Amino acid sequence: MKKVLLVLALLLFVVTTLVPLFWMVSVSVKGEGTVLGGPGDLLPKEPTLRHYRDVWAGGAFGRFFFNSALVACLVVAGNLIFAAMVAYGLARFRLRGSRVLLGTVLGMLMIPKQVTMVPLYILMSRLGLVDTYWALTLPFLVDALNVFLVYQFLQTVPPDLEDAARIDGAGEGMVFFRIVMPLLKPVLAVVGINTFLVNWNSFLYPFILTASERMRTVPVGLALYAQGQYSIDWGSLMAGSVLSVIPVLVVFFLFQKQIVSGLTAGAIRG
Repeated sequence: MKKVLLVLALLLFVVTTLVPLFWMVSVSVKGEGTVLGGPGDLLPKEPTLRHYRDVWAGGAFGRFFFNSALVACLVVAGNLIFAAMVAYGLARFRLRGSRVLLGTVLGMLMIPKQVTMVPLYILMSRLGLVDTYWALTLPFLVDALNVFLVYQFLQTVPPDLEDAARIDGAGEGMVFFRIVMPLLKPVLAVVGINTFLVNWNSFLYPFILTASERMRTVPVGLALYAQGQYSIDWGSLMAGSVLSVIPVLVVFFLFQKQIVSGLTAGAIRG
């Protein structure tokens, strides 16, 4: 009986999760005048791809898509390298003040990102970086959560291989890139996918740090693009939303094994 109830609860959860997604796709392929119907009008009677053509060709969605992809990839690359470097330094080198630095990282996890919004904008403005790719990438190249994740993973990795490489004459750079980085693949997969999702879906900071249409990302562009003077073009808005979901699904399906192994690696090693 418990298994039946569990299965029913899971089915209800899946249906509750998938129905909004199905509605989004349905609205995106409906014709003009039938976009917002009742519950019985969930299936499109005459599907059309007109909204997708209008979004891609009629506006600057291609530019928004490029901006989001470029920013997300740069931020992911930065976190994979710099977060790993910071965590490796904190985990392996017992220097004066290292505990203070680790405490600072933990403290940054407790501070809401909205608190740093105004100081960050003032800093970017004084540096003349507002409405540039620098403003969308530089402040996010290292995230405290990613540093903490890699640091915790390094606690489960014995330093024997690193010591052996040093005995063989390897420098710290070679030890880090040739020995440590391959060992960090599981947790770096989690860092990469989490960072990509957060930055791809980020709205608030790109909205504040950009001023022109050419620098907008997908979430900002969708929020401003589909709104007319008196009404909202729901078909185009849903079509753009579907297109924005595709890269996330592709990344997830390509790296799902690494994600699962990264999430379970700490428990197995522990």
